[in-house]
Amino acid sequence: MVEINGKRLLSDLHRLRDFGRTGDGVVRTSFSDIDMAAREWLRKRFADAGLAAAIDGVGNVFGTSPNPGPALVLGSHSDTQPRGGWLDGTLGVIYALEIARAFAEDPGTRDLAVDVVAWIDEEGTYTSCLGSQSFVGDLSDEVLEHANDGGETVAQAIARVGLTGVARAALDPGRHVGYLEAHIEQGPYLEELGDQIGVVTSIVGIRSTEVEFIGDQNHAGTTPMNRRRDAGVAMFEFAVRLRERFTAIAGPTTVWTIGQVRLEPGAASIIPGFAAAHVQYRDPEDERLAALEDALAGVAADVAAATGVEARVRRERDPILPCDMDAGFRRHIAAAAERIVPGGWREMPSAAGHDPMVISHHLPCAMVFIPSIGGVSHDFAEDSLEADIVVGCEVMAEAAASILRG
Repeated sequence: MVEINGKRLLSDLHRLRDFGRTGDGVVRTSFSDIDMAAREWLRKRFADAGLAAAIDGVGNVFGTSPNPGPALVLGSHSDTQPRGGWLDGTLGVIYALEIARAFAEDPGTRDLAVDVVAWIDEEGTYTSCLGSQSFVGDLSDEVLEHANDGGETVAQAIARVGLTGVARAALDPGRHVGYLEAHIEQGPYLEELGDQIGVVTSIVGIRSTEVEFIGDQNHAGTTPMNRRRDAGVAMFEFAVRLRERFTAIAGPTTVWTIGQVRLEPGAASIIPGFAAAHVQYRDPEDERLAALEDALAGVAADVAAATGVEARVRRERDPILPCDMDAGFRRHIAAAAERIVPGGWREMPSAAGHDPMVISHHLPCAMVFIPSIGGVSHDFAEDSLEADIVVGCEVMAEAAASILRG
């Protein structure tokens, strides 16, 4: 078995946590000063591991093994949510680094090639999965114009951090045979069922829609109720009716969230003339997602008619299609899990989005999950047991070696 240095693994995870540490969590959004400092630290750690390491033209940190192919790409993202946990993404990055070191130290694996990556902006500060889109050649001019909440575009961010004109890491079909990523589950199932490893079968599809309601701004005290075109009332009515309609369509794993709303002008004594709700919905079946999207448009139209306001519905981004993980890679991970934690693993879908959503259309992909304490993620309280962290890396290393040995 490949020998993982658990102390070194945990030390690097905690060191990376220091970049943007805020209480128990981390604030390290893409292209921020602290994010770029963390990427430079990762570049040096990759180089110390014997990899040819660089920060590429979109901010990915890519380390290339000196060994000839076939090579596996291992990694995850190192950016965080605006108020994020310390393991989301970074677990897979440091697993990849540790596996590269462990392979180089073991005579039985030192000839195997693993390229290591820390993707940028998986979390969507500017646009979801920016780094992996670039790697597979899907980075369009339109994506470069996507902006963060402050209005800065991807292209402007790249220029600000000095990466304009820098070469971008790219998939090499003659070298790269697949991509493996490890991640915390971000849900409760592994912990509740007493398992240490999840072998991911598929990743859900995701759609995001913004619904705007345009009414009449007016005085909250002097405008009679029967003369109001209240955009805020329309938005709240929409949220209630949407829950009812979506519940009727939903499958066993369908989820939806209204995670962001706006009321304008946002004063207690003014009837809102404008309101907007951002709706995100996820399901393993694209047909059901299409039905949900149609239902959402229908609810918005019904509410507009009932309240006398105008409703405008638009997709916030292109739909992310559901994707399956590679069956052959999954068998390697399952076999490694059974050797290391007999009976302590299970196959499971991912209800969260990850970079393999993009990469799987170009390379075989697979994922390993470890338990999340309390099922908490995207929150400062996110955590996992150290024993589970180390075991997950051992399983990943064994699977990677098995895949490369054929």
